[in-house]
Amino acid sequence: MLDGSMMLISLGIFLIIFHLAGAKVVLNQTTLPLYGFMAFATLVLYRLLWCLAGTDSVGMRWSGLRLISFDGVIPHRGQRMQRLMSSFISLVAGGLGLFWGLVDEEHLTWHDHMSKTFPTPRARLLRYPKR
Repeated sequence: MLDGSMMLISLGIFLIIFHLAGAKVVLNQTTLPLYGFMAFATLVLYRLLWCLAGTDSVGMRWSGLRLISFDGVIPHRGQRMQRLMSSFISLVAGGLGLFWGLVDEEHLTWHDHMSKTFPTPRARLLRYPKR
């Protein structure tokens, strides 16, 4: 939810700047596909940023999750890119790849299986009082 809200906020900021620059923000049959494309491009660029950085997104960290591979190690950049591409396959198939997690024995989606990675709770650091 946090990642999605950050993308919507960035799209909103873009539209505000667009409006303040003197352009009109009009919703009709011609402009709606353009705005849809901008939203999709924002989503792809945001996710691509975290793949190239080789780390978990702000939303994953905030929710206490981290991405690991089936081997139990932090996935490398290539696995993260493969997860990104396969998540689009899961989504384009009518969302079936995402709903697959509801019936899968281990609750993994298609892109989890294709990239051999999955989100898991982050290990909490236990802090003991000093004596």
